[in-house]
Amino acid sequence: MAISIDGLASKLDTKAIIDALMNVERLPRTILSAKSDDRKAVIAQLQALNASLQSLATKAKDAAGPTALLQRTATSSDDTLTVTASAGAPVLRADVVVDRVATAHSVVTGAFGSATDDPLVFTVLGADGKPVEVRPTSGAAADIAHALSATGTGITASAVSAGVDADGQALWRLQITATETGAENAFQVFRGDAAAVAAGTASDLATEPGSAIVTVGADAQVRLWAGTAAEQTVTSASSTFTSLFAGVDVTVTRAAATPLSVTVAADADGSAAAAKAFVTQIGTLLAAIARGSTATAATNPGQQTTLGVFTGDSTVRALHQALTGAVQLPLDGVAPSTMGLSVDRWGALTFDQEAFTKALADDPAGVQQVFAGVAARVQDVAERYSDKYEGLLTARITGQESEVKMLGEQLSRWDLRLEQRRETLERTYAAMETMLSRLQTQSSYLESQLSALSGTAKK
Repeated sequence: MAISIDGLASKLDTKAIIDALMNVERLPRTILSAKSDDRKAVIAQLQALNASLQSLATKAKDAAGPTALLQRTATSSDDTLTVTASAGAPVLRADVVVDRVATAHSVVTGAFGSATDDPLVFTVLGADGKPVEVRPTSGAAADIAHALSATGTGITASAVSAGVDADGQALWRLQITATETGAENAFQVFRGDAAAVAAGTASDLATEPGSAIVTVGADAQVRLWAGTAAEQTVTSASSTFTSLFAGVDVTVTRAAATPLSVTVAADADGSAAAAKAFVTQIGTLLAAIARGSTATAATNPGQQTTLGVFTGDSTVRALHQALTGAVQLPLDGVAPSTMGLSVDRWGALTFDQEAFTKALADDPAGVQQVFAGVAARVQDVAERYSDKYEGLLTARITGQESEVKMLGEQLSRWDLRLEQRRETLERTYAAMETMLSRLQTQSSYLESQLSALSGTAKK
């Protein structure tokens, strides 16, 4: 780094002069930096658009499915029975008799102060029938409960106060419960090791004095078509019967002697809402492209026209046209506009829910076919542009990123060049100050010599 002698001899503000010169030198670098920032802003917008397209492709795949518009409402005659139905579930009404709900196996031990077994070991037989030995750190009820809970055998244990003995010492019980309901999750806990269990000499905690089985692990059970020749019994390890009917799950919370009704009905409003949500997502994306492609014209003298981030981008323009065509072009001679999907004169996508609901009621199969066709075309466009390997929009982003990388390399070279230029200017002005200082010194010396000669001549 050159030593700066700021105007020491010349009385000039050399630092300000160098800064001014560097500002001129930096102009090309400033233009490059602005260009890089502009490209980065475009990349950010393109990436956001690409993410929206990927989300749209996923939603379009679902919307193109055969059950997209077969929304259902599910109800029961009693709040102790909850029904949920997936799209496409059959419309039905059936009676269900709830014989019992699922219970978790639970055991409580007799009261004790501290376990004195030697060795202190318990064995758990879980649903798989494999013995797991448990060795607590002490005979205290809390330590035994902790050790049993940590076995990973599907049980949890807790120590419960049981008063005091004749000597005033605290007594405890262990309550041991399966973590899941159902007969298959029943368990046994023995006092003794696995060998003693196999030999039949270990003591089952549930059969010891003062112990009891609080609840026996049992499956939930319901009956369909009760009282008829077609009566069918269905069991479940939990109180939820998954696919009791095709696409219909039933959860019971209490047994009931009388039949409870289950009803699954078509949900026209739900179907229209599902269609509207999908169309709205397409419309939002198209609107975002339109906003990003709109230039703001200058209205007053001195103002400049501001271009949108997508203005002039042929890839984005082609995407907008492809999505618009996917929504509004006919399928097998049927225009989507007949079921409420249309593009207005400003290019905005609209959805007439009333018209859609009416069309769905008049011809559900036809509307489903047209809607699925539209969704399939939208999916094709979205995937063609947003595919992470070969997508057209992905390629556009990659190209912009390559340009930003190239601009960054140019900026780095400019930074080095400008740094070297500043050092050169600082050396030049420092040398000038040094030379001026020498000349001033010589001038002063000569003036003093001439002055001395003049004085001698006068004598």
